[in-house]
Amino acid sequence: QVQLVESGGGLVRPGGSLRLSCAASKVTLDYYTIGWFRQAPGKEREGVSCISSGDDNTYYAESVKGRFTISRDNAKNTVYLHMNSLKPEDTAVYYCAASLYKYYSNCPARPSWGQGTQVTVSA
Repeated sequence: QVQLVESGGGLVRPGGSLRLSCAASKVTLDYYTIGWFRQAPGKEREGVSCISSGDDNTYYAESVKGRFTISRDNAKNTVYLHMNSLKPEDTAVYYCAASLYKYYSNCPARPSWGQGTQVTVSA
């Protein structure tokens, strides 16, 4: 079981930016496929962006393409989700997930989950 800690959420105005961080202890995240997922009130959890182990291929949901970027900082053992041009519909709890296994989509299969961080986009 991988222990993941997300941070960086908060309240931001529409059009603003945030950077979410996903950090781990005791494991090297570079060996893992990492995904960012989100869940808004009353909605199912959805995949936002993923980065696969080995080749760093990425996946982005259509709703965030061109606005969000996923990246790794191996020196800090951290994966980031850079979120720009935020919209009210991006409001959700954002979760980081990690697995040694991945789907064809480059997202983690049967992952360990972090506790989540709240992102609220509102004027």
